[in-house]
Amino acid sequence: MWVVSATYFALGFFNIVFAWFGVICFLIPLLIAIFGGGKQYCNHYCGRGQLFLKIGNSLGWSKGRLAPRWLSSKYFRHGFLVFFLFFFVQMVWLTVEVAKGIETLHETIHLMWSFDVPWHWAYRTEITPWKAQFAFGLYGIMLTSLIVGVILTIVYRPRTWCVFCPMGNMTQQISKLKAGKK
Repeated sequence: MWVVSATYFALGFFNIVFAWFGVICFLIPLLIAIFGGGKQYCNHYCGRGQLFLKIGNSLGWSKGRLAPRWLSSKYFRHGFLVFFLFFFVQMVWLTVEVAKGIETLHETIHLMWSFDVPWHWAYRTEITPWKAQFAFGLYGIMLTSLIVGVILTIVYRPRTWCVFCPMGNMTQQISKLKAGKK
């Protein structure tokens, strides 16, 4: 699955339309958790986690150090989830504004939650501006999390990102809710 993850980023780099496949990365873990699979996706299928293992272990880039305890604290994980959801909602909001004609298409990737990086070369296929805007936004979120994950893999251990990954946190919360209903 790490090949699928790497392919996603490579294709999105050259044609932003491929960024739409990122929706699958959001939906599959949630659906698996909702329908009783718990964190199966995170533990066995997540291409991003496997990519971090490949970079850290197979390529030997990881320092293998323990990450600071605060990264795995409940407060940081939940705080980061709120932070992530804020940027996701902001991305959807901009997409809606582009769809309504209030805003024009931004051919940029919002990287590291702070920087707008021009990405116009990746917009070669003419699609509806709101579809392109969603793709640029989603790719920015996915690329940012990849960069943060790779940095954490190198500085600490592979899959350090997974400790506070927003998708992993959401699937864990869904699993807890389902367990509480039984």
